[in-house]
Amino acid sequence: QVQLVESGGGLVQAGGSLRLSCTASGRTLSNYAMGWFRQAPGKEREFVAAISWSGGNTKYADSVKGRFTISRDNAKNTVYLQMNSLKPEDTAVYYCGADRLKLNLVLTTTPEAYTSWGQGTQVTVSS
Repeated sequence: QVQLVESGGGLVQAGGSLRLSCTASGRTLSNYAMGWFRQAPGKEREFVAAISWSGGNTKYADSVKGRFTISRDNAKNTVYLQMNSLKPEDTAVYYCGADRLKLNLVLTTTPEAYTSWGQGTQVTVSS
């Protein structure tokens, strides 16, 4: 079973940037698509971005497209989320998850398709 640990969150002013990391232990991530999701207080967990197991394909929520970039370094067993031009509405706990299916060619946007969630990292954007 893989364990995922998110890091890199913090408090930033609107317009600022943060880089989140999701590091795995217990199993290699290189054969699994990965996803970033976020959850604000009182709201459901929502899709942010996903990347294929090879890193060749990515998908983004409309709300972050053009501002966020997902990437991965399989040699380091780590997935990243570069967040630029942050807005107060980006405030949430950010989680990463691993696709339940190995070598899945389809990037899904529902949290049920992912597993091994980490504890999350808090991102707070002040106006």
